[in-house]
Amino acid sequence: MILAAAVQQKCKVIDLGIGRDDEEELEKILDNAFSAGIDILITSGGVSMGDKDFVKPLLEKRGTVHFSKVCMKPGKPLTFAEISVKPVENMMVNKTLAFGLPGNPVSCLVCFHLFIVPAIHHLSGWENPHLLRVQARLLQPVKTDRVRPEFHRAIIRWKSNDGSGNPGFVAESTGHQMSSRLLSMKSANALLELPAGGSLISAGTSVSAITISDFSSTGIIETGLGSVLASTMKGSIAKEASTNASEDTFKVAILTVSDTVASGTGPDRSGPRAVSVVNSSSERLGGARVVATAVVPDDVGKIKDVIQRWSDIDGMDLILTLGGTGFTPRDVTPEATKELIQRETPGLLYVMMQESLKVTPFAMLSRSAAGIRGSTLIINMPGNPNAVAECMEALLPALKHALKQIKGDKREKHPRHVPHAQAAPVDTWEHSYKMASGGNTEHSCSCSH
Repeated sequence: MILAAAVQQKCKVIDLGIGRDDEEELEKILDNAFSAGIDILITSGGVSMGDKDFVKPLLEKRGTVHFSKVCMKPGKPLTFAEISVKPVENMMVNKTLAFGLPGNPVSCLVCFHLFIVPAIHHLSGWENPHLLRVQARLLQPVKTDRVRPEFHRAIIRWKSNDGSGNPGFVAESTGHQMSSRLLSMKSANALLELPAGGSLISAGTSVSAITISDFSSTGIIETGLGSVLASTMKGSIAKEASTNASEDTFKVAILTVSDTVASGTGPDRSGPRAVSVVNSSSERLGGARVVATAVVPDDVGKIKDVIQRWSDIDGMDLILTLGGTGFTPRDVTPEATKELIQRETPGLLYVMMQESLKVTPFAMLSRSAAGIRGSTLIINMPGNPNAVAECMEALLPALKHALKQIKGDKREKHPRHVPHAQAAPVDTWEHSYKMASGGNTEHSCSCSH
């Protein structure tokens, strides 16, 4: 989870694996990490007060621990340290920022957004590394924690009427906020800053919300005044991101289409998998990076809205939709896609079908669509996480070439490609005949003459 989150921040990630609660083993892992010249170390677990929690003492041995607890909910057992690293040949880094995150998944991810993302932005040279804060009105009453300030997971939306008669954000809780309930985090796009005190904050109250995703392109902003806001949000949230991503050749957006995921009753497994596959294959894709993700229900209008915005306004080079390509009445992703594409690309679908049929005969039930809209390539993929990886792997040999061609670059060629003018002439029918007859020039048949 944290690996995927770091990749989404366009970090080069080194996976240190899973370590046992053994001091000697953990010390070796940390030593290897620091010797690799990393800028930021992130650990998960081992930072509480148990007999086997060794992360804090090991960081104290190597550097300065600035704090090991934070009065917040969730995420109290958070450790931050600065580690001085001896310069090594070809290694520029001489200081590493070490974050010991709680082992609980929700606490871990909340701390990642609040502490590590701003640190990444700062190290990347952002002028304002902090996450954007907005005011939002509660759609339902929320009870605060008695002792600790709380970062309440929520979904915020822009409405033409936020309940006060004016346009603004509204905030909807993701439900039970137990730190062990990962579903409370997966659909959230904001953290509501709620003060301690144990009081009940009534519906309609305006609270501060920290945005943890670029919701200006997720399809949850209403039209009209919302379009003005989307433009503003791009200036506030995406301006520095796009500046820092200017070196990337291609921008990729991933849209998960699922009633279950959109309603918060189930996790999005295919979206993070697709992000990981694309970003890990960035070099083979000509520097492509995922710069936007969204989740929408199985609704033609909502699917079209997001795809059209990404294509026509945000200028995405590649849009991958995940799910909604089967035979059920709610599988409408192909219908939405076909209404938008201007030129079909059946070859991509053929290759994906070939690859998927190696795994399951049910692949023949796919109704995926693919095509080009303007300068954007749009491809429907299955909703199964493994199928997403299989289809991407099948398309990788040609996707970079395809994206360059859409941009008008005809120079990009496969390494084994021979220009037609230089190719030796081949009698296609003769070649086909030899292949069919096993290469024999003479043959006989069983019929009588």
